[in-house]
Amino acid sequence: MSSEQPPVRPREYDVAIIGYGPVGVTAANLLGARGLSVLVAERDGSVYDRARAIATDEEILRIWQRVGLAERLKQDMLWDKAIDFVDADGESFLSFAPRTRGNGYPPQLFLYQPVLEQVLRQGVERFPNVEVRLRTEVVHQGQDRDGVELTMLDLDAETTTRARVRYVVAADGGSSPTRGRLGIGFEGRTYEDRWLVIDTKVLQEWPEVDRLRFHCNPIRAAVDCPTPLGHHRWEFPVLPGDDETELVTDTAVRRLLTDQGVDPHWVEVLRAVVYSHHVRLAAQWRVGRVFLVGDAAHVMPPWIGQGMSSGVRDVNNLCWKLAGVVHGELPESVLDTYASERMPHVRSMTKAAVFFGRVITERRRAVTAVRDPLFRAAMRAPYVGAFLRDGSWFPETRYAHGLLARSTSRTRAGGLVGQMVPQPWVEAADGTRTRLDDALGSGWALLRAPADRTGTDPAWSRAGVRSLTLLPANSRPAAAAVVDADDVLVPWMRRHRVTTVAVRPDGIVYAAASGRGPLAPPPFAA
Repeated sequence: MSSEQPPVRPREYDVAIIGYGPVGVTAANLLGARGLSVLVAERDGSVYDRARAIATDEEILRIWQRVGLAERLKQDMLWDKAIDFVDADGESFLSFAPRTRGNGYPPQLFLYQPVLEQVLRQGVERFPNVEVRLRTEVVHQGQDRDGVELTMLDLDAETTTRARVRYVVAADGGSSPTRGRLGIGFEGRTYEDRWLVIDTKVLQEWPEVDRLRFHCNPIRAAVDCPTPLGHHRWEFPVLPGDDETELVTDTAVRRLLTDQGVDPHWVEVLRAVVYSHHVRLAAQWRVGRVFLVGDAAHVMPPWIGQGMSSGVRDVNNLCWKLAGVVHGELPESVLDTYASERMPHVRSMTKAAVFFGRVITERRRAVTAVRDPLFRAAMRAPYVGAFLRDGSWFPETRYAHGLLARSTSRTRAGGLVGQMVPQPWVEAADGTRTRLDDALGSGWALLRAPADRTGTDPAWSRAGVRSLTLLPANSRPAAAAVVDADDVLVPWMRRHRVTTVAVRPDGIVYAAASGRGPLAPPPFAA
C-alpha cells in the first residue's frame, strides 16, 4: 500500500481579483453583490496610507450606488468647487464648473483615497462569498479552456497555495505582474517632466484653502488642490537643475509652500515624493480568461483626475458581463465587448488629460503670452465660453460598438443606443422616493413612455425582464410604474421620440424603439 497522499485539489472560485486598490475593491463589491464566489489576492497587508487619486465624478458615485455605498462615500468628499487656471500673476484665464450629466450626484468631487478605500473594503465584508487574502502574491498563472489555475505565496507564512477560477480580473497596477506574465505590451511613453507631490494635513485654514487652482506660471507651474477631511495637496514640476533629493527635504518643501502664499506652520507635511507622468495603453485587455483593468490596462496623466475613475468604469463594464456569463445568462463572446467599449473612452479621456497638461505646464513665455488672453476671450464668447465653463469638453461615457442593438441605429430612437440613461429621483409604486437605478434593480430593465400602448415585447417578457412605465411628475403612483418626480425622464424620451428603452445593468441603453417598429430582441436566451 502506498503511503503517498493524493495531491490537494485547489479550491475553486468563479472569479479571482488580483489587486485590492480602489479598482479591485470596487470589482469585489460588484461581483460579491451578484452572488459570485470571489477570491481577492493583495500583496499589501492594509490600505496604502497616502493619497494618490484626489478626485472623481458623478458617474463613479452612481457606480458605487449600485453596491449601496455612494451616500456613505459622499460623506467624506468635497464638491461644488470651481476649477481655475491662473496666470503668473494669479489671475484666472480659464474657469469652469462641470455641468451635471444627469447621474444624480455632484459633477466633480474631491476625495481622500485612504478613507475611501477603507469604506469600500468594509463594503466587501457584507459578502460571505468574497474571500480576501492580504499579504498574498500571485506568483504563477496558467489557463486552459475551462479555467485559470493560480499559485499564490503567503508572504508571512512563506507557503504556497493553489486556486482554480473561471476568470481573473487583474487590477494590480501600472507595473502589473499579471500583464507581464501574459507578455502583453504596454504601449505609450513616459513624460520627461518629473513632479513633486506634497500631501499635507491642514492645521490652520487660509482664504483659498477650498479652491482648486492650476498655477500656469512659465517659471514653475503648480497644482493647488483641496482634499477632504482636512487635507490639501500641492504638485510642482522638477525643473532642469533641481536636485530631486534636495527637493523633498523639509526646507525645500516649506520654501515652495511659502512661494504659494502659505505659511508652512499652517500645514503638517505628510508626504513629499517625486514621480513621473505616464501615458500607456496595454495592447490587449483580455487574454483568454484573464482581463486587465485600471492601471494594469492604461495609465494617464492626473490633470483631469480620471485615472482611478477610468478603472472604476472598467470594472463596472466588465463585472456584470462576467456575472451574466457565469450564471449562464449571456454567451461568453459578450466578454469581448469589454475592451471594444472601454478602449475608445479611455483614449478620449487620456487625450483630454494630455491637452490640459500642456496648458498647465507650458514654459515658453511667448506661448503663454498668447494662451492667456486667448482663453479669456474664448471664455467671453457666447457658445465657446459656455462650452468651456460647463466642462462640456469632458468625454462622456458613450459606446459606439459593443453589446448594443444596432438594428435601430439609423433612427432617432437608435441614436440613444450606447448612451447612459439619466438618473433622476422617482416615486415607486408604494410612494417612496428613490433614485432610478434603485427602482430598476440590478438586472436588465425596460422603461416605457406614458403613451406607450404596445405592451411588453414577448421576447423580453419571456426572459423575465422587468418593465416599468414612466408616469409624469405629480402623477399618482401605480403598480409596474414609477413617477418621474424630477420631470427628467418623460421629457428625455419625448425629446428623442422614444417609446421604449432597454437598459443594461450598467445603465447603458441597449436598444430603443420609437413605436414605429418592434424593440430589438434581448442578447440572451428568452
